[in-house]
Amino acid sequence: MIKKQFLFLMLLCGIFSEAQEYFPKNDGVITKNTNYTAFTNAKIFVTPNQIIENGTLLIKDGKIIASGNSVNIPENAVIFNVSGKSIYPSFIDIYSSFGIEKPKRKTSSSNNPQYDASRTGYYWNDHVMPENKAINSFNYDSKLASDLLKAGFGVVNTHIQDGIVRGSGMLVALNKHDGNATRVLDENSAQYLSLSKSVTSRQSYPSSIMGSMALLRQLYLDADWYVKGQVKTKDLSIEALNKNKHLVQIFDAGNRANVLRADKVGDAHGIQYVILGGGDEYERIKSIKATNASLIIPINFPKAYDVENTFLTSNLSLADMRAWNQKPSNPKILADNHINFALTTHNLKSVKDFKSNLQKAIKNGLSTEKALEALTTIPAKILGKQNIIGSLKNGSLANFLITSGDIFDKKTTLFENWVQGHQTIIENMNTKDITGNYEFLLSGNSYSMDISKKSNKLKSKITSNEKLRGSTISYHANWVNISFTTADSTKQNFIRVVARVDENKNLNGKAILLNGNEVPFSAKAITNKKPLDTKNDDKGKDEELNNVFPITFPNNAYGFKELPQAETILFKNATVWTNEKEGILKHTDVLIKDGKIAKIGKNLTAKNAKIINALGKHLTSGIIDEHSHIAALSVNEGGQNSSAEVSIEDVIDETDINIYRNLAGGVTSIQILHGSANPIGGRSAIIKLKWGETANHLIYKNSPKFIKFALGENVKQTRYRTNLRFPQSRMGVEQVYIDYFTRAKAYHTLKQSGKPYRKDIELEVLAEILNKERFISCHSYVQSEINMLMKVAEKFDFNINTFTHILEGYKVADKMKNHGVGGSTFSDWWAYKYEVNDAIPYNAAIMHNAGVTVAINSDDAEMSRRLNQEAAKSIKYGGVSEEDAWKFVTLNPAKLLHIDDRVGSIKVGKDADVVLWSNNPLSIYAKAEKTIIEGATYFDIEQDKIKRKNIKEEKSALINMMLQAKNKGLKTQPIKKKIKEDLHCDTMDNEHQH
Repeated sequence: MIKKQFLFLMLLCGIFSEAQEYFPKNDGVITKNTNYTAFTNAKIFVTPNQIIENGTLLIKDGKIIASGNSVNIPENAVIFNVSGKSIYPSFIDIYSSFGIEKPKRKTSSSNNPQYDASRTGYYWNDHVMPENKAINSFNYDSKLASDLLKAGFGVVNTHIQDGIVRGSGMLVALNKHDGNATRVLDENSAQYLSLSKSVTSRQSYPSSIMGSMALLRQLYLDADWYVKGQVKTKDLSIEALNKNKHLVQIFDAGNRANVLRADKVGDAHGIQYVILGGGDEYERIKSIKATNASLIIPINFPKAYDVENTFLTSNLSLADMRAWNQKPSNPKILADNHINFALTTHNLKSVKDFKSNLQKAIKNGLSTEKALEALTTIPAKILGKQNIIGSLKNGSLANFLITSGDIFDKKTTLFENWVQGHQTIIENMNTKDITGNYEFLLSGNSYSMDISKKSNKLKSKITSNEKLRGSTISYHANWVNISFTTADSTKQNFIRVVARVDENKNLNGKAILLNGNEVPFSAKAITNKKPLDTKNDDKGKDEELNNVFPITFPNNAYGFKELPQAETILFKNATVWTNEKEGILKHTDVLIKDGKIAKIGKNLTAKNAKIINALGKHLTSGIIDEHSHIAALSVNEGGQNSSAEVSIEDVIDETDINIYRNLAGGVTSIQILHGSANPIGGRSAIIKLKWGETANHLIYKNSPKFIKFALGENVKQTRYRTNLRFPQSRMGVEQVYIDYFTRAKAYHTLKQSGKPYRKDIELEVLAEILNKERFISCHSYVQSEINMLMKVAEKFDFNINTFTHILEGYKVADKMKNHGVGGSTFSDWWAYKYEVNDAIPYNAAIMHNAGVTVAINSDDAEMSRRLNQEAAKSIKYGGVSEEDAWKFVTLNPAKLLHIDDRVGSIKVGKDADVVLWSNNPLSIYAKAEKTIIEGATYFDIEQDKIKRKNIKEEKSALINMMLQAKNKGLKTQPIKKKIKEDLHCDTMDNEHQH
């Protein structure tokens, strides 16, 4: 008996030794066959919706020759019988940096900013580099290519990911056998752009997203001017830009708000960009669809947060929690809305995460057909290469995958990836699937074993005597190696097994015991048995984890499930502050209809109106903040001393919670001003606080044109560590204005002459000021500078519209009255920097008494919520009447903004922008109970209580889901406290956060 066992073990060792010799010793790449190669009996996906059952695929010389059920196979063909297997086109990633070294940030021993370009013969801005070519920086990356091939990719479109205009990309086949001459399919496949500066240049401009947008607009105008032959100096950048015009234009936006910004720039110049999104397009899907852009969508879905620490969890925003829950549904929502999109590995920490994330998107509703389109036919069509890649049609490159089944199923094995007719073996096709349940006996002990697969890796779970044993497993070429711990749990001693898989999935081989003895091993495959560990298969928990919370507008706390609609509302028996000659009316009714104030009077009636009993309450027009920086993504373009070309309208952030908080303080309209980093700042945005609407729908229709100017410490960079930019003195500030207005006047004269001229956005805006079509709101403090700017304006025959801050206005109120300029000031701020040391709280009253139109502004996200109380201070300091004090935050700012024909008072025909207060609006006890804009209620104090309750419940539910996700073994991310910076006049952008 012992002799027989010995012979058996010797035979087994011999077999195992042969198996070891059989294992491939290369990286899995097989030499190309130049004969015909036929793959028979396969399920062939010629395209995602053209499928051949039990068909044949014939290839030769790296191309598809034929596919179908009755393909004529030549006699010299190499034939692979792939019965039961599926063949798909290889995937395409059209947004990649494959083979391109990441550009390195330029360092300098000097902290001084760089204002001029560092290059000669190129465009004046270093961040514009259309002359760059990916082909000149390309080095094939074998390691990354292997990862991409294993993920199913056959072709990538790569480029240099650096700069605002990045140059041309190249289309590369992941062919590991041939050289670049064969694998490079197109060395000028697309032109790439972004809103982010180059890391290889320290040039200051642009320093904001709005600056990047303005730079692109001016670049396109300059390119058109260059084509007309009016430029004497050769510009290699513009020549390259014009040469690349025929290429696909791919824009790195990175989030859904920037998708809309990029499309806005493209539309203005007749360019339809293909846009890289951020996976949050679902939040504004109608707006995204309206762009008509094809999108490239990353699937770097966020991990659940580790919410076990209650204190840290309190710092989590509802928006971030929802992102984890909702983002995996983004591809489905795009598909449901018939938006053309391709998928990309961009921003994944590892290419290996691609399949699991894609499966998550499919689990969240993306159809497998749409997923396949997004990886094959759509990216091929976007690049105009549908004749050679993206399908298995005749003449296409022989880029295809051989799988065990549905390519997106987590149980499916990817066996081979063929690129240009070259075979890369991922898994041996002849290897049997050994997942399932097994039982075996060893040394008198009974064992149960469950073998499963996750992300193409096998896992084993072994139990004996109802106790789980630690185990590992590896499998190759039908040979399996298993190790598991013994019953003695106090020691980490392992039994080792090597076995071969037979045709019935049974395992036969040998086991090596602790004492080194080798004994026969046999494990029988068991069918129809539940897995040993069922805790990860709780169907109810899975369904709960797939519960996607509804989107709100905006998609964060306090958003609306449905946008407010205008109603017919009748306020009864209110104390009405009209701001008109009628003054304050007691026990008066006000009817709102069709977004307008329809009637004012007593005993009013209206059919189908919502009746609001306002007895004992006060009804006013909405508060208007002449100087605000809320609801903006950035406020300063400080890269040069004039930024007239930029516009705050480009960077409105409709998700800013300060909009909702301002509504709770009775504010209905604001002017978002550019900051005070330079003498000539950017253009303003005048908006209504329609919480939930898109950025463009917040902006006033036919909005008056305003621009921000600034004087004083900020513009001459008094408090900056480096201040090399002109101007550096108050005298220099004056000279900036004179120089620019002189240039603008000459520019306008040339434009009016009918002669050819180069369109300059900056000078166009300044010419509008000279022509009294655009109005200046000027940051100001010191009387000497206030006088200076009025004199400069009078020299060029226009008036300053508003001095904002104007804390020394009381010294020059008579001169302001004569000039015709208004004053928008603080109620009682002073001594926060040197140039405001002479500020007094009587300033507003003194200017008002001198006949100046006076407003009280906030310039602050917190103060803007209590402007009613700021206005009341003018009653204490200066004895202003209640009605006049109230006008400081309603009618007067409306006049200064040239919108008093629409808002600022309660008058028949004006917009129904009204607030219902619980008390006298100038009282510290007054609360805004309802804030209504154009007849729609955007804040309701009772609804606010309900929203708070709903937010609490939704957060609790999401926290519970995240705890379940962690318990199921899913990876989590730590909570990092995020503090949203409130923007002020002197806030400078972090140029790389966009």
